[in-house]
Amino acid sequence: MQTIPRAMTTGFDFPIGPQRIICMTEETTEWLYLLGQEHRIVGISGYTVRPARARQEKPRISAFTSAKIDKILALQPDCVLGFSDLQADIASTLIRQGVQVTIFNQRSVAEILSMLYQVGAMVGQAQQAMERIAAMQAQMQTVALAAAALPRRPRVYFEEWDEPPISAIRWVSELMGIAGGDDCFPELAQQSLGKNRIITDSSEIVRRDPDIIIGSWCGKKFRPEKVTARDGWQNVKAVQHQQLFEIKSPDILQPGPASLIDGLAHLHRIIMDWARVYA
Repeated sequence: MQTIPRAMTTGFDFPIGPQRIICMTEETTEWLYLLGQEHRIVGISGYTVRPARARQEKPRISAFTSAKIDKILALQPDCVLGFSDLQADIASTLIRQGVQVTIFNQRSVAEILSMLYQVGAMVGQAQQAMERIAAMQAQMQTVALAAAALPRRPRVYFEEWDEPPISAIRWVSELMGIAGGDDCFPELAQQSLGKNRIITDSSEIVRRDPDIIIGSWCGKKFRPEKVTARDGWQNVKAVQHQQLFEIKSPDILQPGPASLIDGLAHLHRIIMDWARVYA
């Protein structure tokens, strides 16, 4: 356990940072494990799959928009970490019970990196956090340099949900750009809420004629055959060339280490494979 240096106290040693953390979404759980601070975690989201061992080691206390408040309180957390306005009601209930709650609302790559640093600093691991963030940034730069050499960048349609179709959130759109592709709906990526990224007229997707289609249906298995069977989609280049792929939601729709490491790697591999044939 890290403590405040004795010179900074009046004779008492106090632990630095929260010691009993509840993580209501996966990204902070994965990050704390990567920082070697998993001993601080006393509860996690039921949707957590990264790292796999967290599900065996930590009690599951929440979904995404709901939580077991009594169970959280029984764990006596000194910090609860959450994500987005969708967890505002949970946060409000816990705050009224006297619990310290931090809700992040990261939507861009830069905001993800900022969140990672803040969490690292909270648990006394600012230096390690910075080193890991620098390594992620270096990898993004390597990918971007490789992408810059492409003779042609593919148009990419990323589908976060199928009925109704919802296009990529901002950090996914940005990662597609780093990986070498151009988001078919960059204007929608600026909208933080999924309801504002609904494509009301699916014929607009056909009109924009993506070279690559990537599905990540928020935990539901992507079905490329359902996409190719949509009316009017037979003339879409991605369908004609069978360039339809799935990236699992935990790897790309988690606004934390997963998307910056594995999500970006998946996107870059798909785009570079396409480029070898069609660029």
